[in-house]
Amino acid sequence: METNKNIVIVFKTQGMGLTGEQPLKEKLAKTYLSLASQMQPLPSAICFYTDGVKLACEGSPVLDELKILEVKGVRLILCQTCLKYFDLTDQVRVGIIGGMSDIITAMWQADSVITV
Repeated sequence: METNKNIVIVFKTQGMGLTGEQPLKEKLAKTYLSLASQMQPLPSAICFYTDGVKLACEGSPVLDELKILEVKGVRLILCQTCLKYFDLTDQVRVGIIGGMSDIITAMWQADSVITV
């Protein structure tokens, strides 16, 4: 696999998939993020918007996986508007709070954008 490829992953739901029960969606996201942290290349960024921001907040079942990715240098960008909408700004436990321009910049600089 090409190691200098710039990959951005997007979470727009609280887990993986648009349908299915919440525990399954969260379990899939946990497995995906755990495996992604062991792959090369690592994603350059993971963007979270709409319900996806909840994955980076207190109580999320994927916080440990996200913290590992962040320590490895993956930028975790959380939509500020979404966090404010859900009143979650004070519950963020990992990543940076950014604006839509930060998310757009990450996507436009990417060679590949993967929405899960």
